[in-house]
Amino acid sequence: SKQCAYLLILLGDQISSAYQTAQMQGDTLGSEPISIADIFMGALIPGFALVGLYILWLLFHNILNPKEGKIVEKEATDNTPISFKELLATLLPPLSLIIAVLGSILSGIATATESASLGAVGAMILAWHQKELTLDNMREVVRSTTRVSSMIFTILIGAAFFTLVFRGYGGDNIVHELLSDLPGGLFGAMLITMLLMFVLGFFLDFIEIIYVVVPIVAPVLLLMGADPIWLAVMIAVNLQTSFLTPPFGFSLFYLRGVAPKTVKTISIYKGVLPFVAIQLLFLVILATFPNLATWLPEVAYGSDPIANATSNELTIDFVLPNIESAVDF
Repeated sequence: SKQCAYLLILLGDQISSAYQTAQMQGDTLGSEPISIADIFMGALIPGFALVGLYILWLLFHNILNPKEGKIVEKEATDNTPISFKELLATLLPPLSLIIAVLGSILSGIATATESASLGAVGAMILAWHQKELTLDNMREVVRSTTRVSSMIFTILIGAAFFTLVFRGYGGDNIVHELLSDLPGGLFGAMLITMLLMFVLGFFLDFIEIIYVVVPIVAPVLLLMGADPIWLAVMIAVNLQTSFLTPPFGFSLFYLRGVAPKTVKTISIYKGVLPFVAIQLLFLVILATFPNLATWLPEVAYGSDPIANATSNELTIDFVLPNIESAVDF
């Protein structure tokens, strides 16, 4: 879930910048800006739907293979049953923290940066309550945060230079002509873009894809009529597959680290194939029914930022990328 939050925040920032670039190039786009809260709100229904598909697959698989789905019982050192009060005391604090962080973003009370500060304070309170708020733990958290932030900003700087050089040599015009000349209009352009991102997910981290590919293709797709929230959720679901696709899937490494040595790596790779197929299936469903991503933001915020974007015959003359919002992040 932490990786998904990173993905939506970073992707939301890039889609917002791409939408600003597209607004300067076309007169058919709406004037309403796109915020990270819009992206989070748009991802709620698709996220729950994707989880539902996972559950249905697990139930179906366990019905066909009851032995594989059998729970392995371990010897308990304490046979005392857990009371509802103890269960509530264990689950309520982390759930409250999650609701506070995401709720502050969705309600518009706080920006992503402010909600991160809220989450940090809440985590410190929980650590203090569990008597884990020690100097060693704080030192490790600060070091880990510094490493992640340094990695993101290093990628951001490199991606900004790449985009500047790419556009300086006319690469954006080539991309525009390539996508615009594809048969099927927006459908053909989205299909090629999704296939490209899916293949890149085998070899690149989602952060590199967000900062290198999205600023190049997103303005073109937006000017061709793609809804920015729908586009962001489509990209997010597509990049979800990069967590599971070998050889560099994050989730595969996490599972390899906690799985016993008797479980072979090739077995892990085979085990994730159905879930990759489910994500691709849901990508098709989301492409067929865009309202899954756009309905909730429209109801919650009462705006449709691209309601008038219906023209596909647009001439694009790109400007230099706007990275101010990314630097603010």
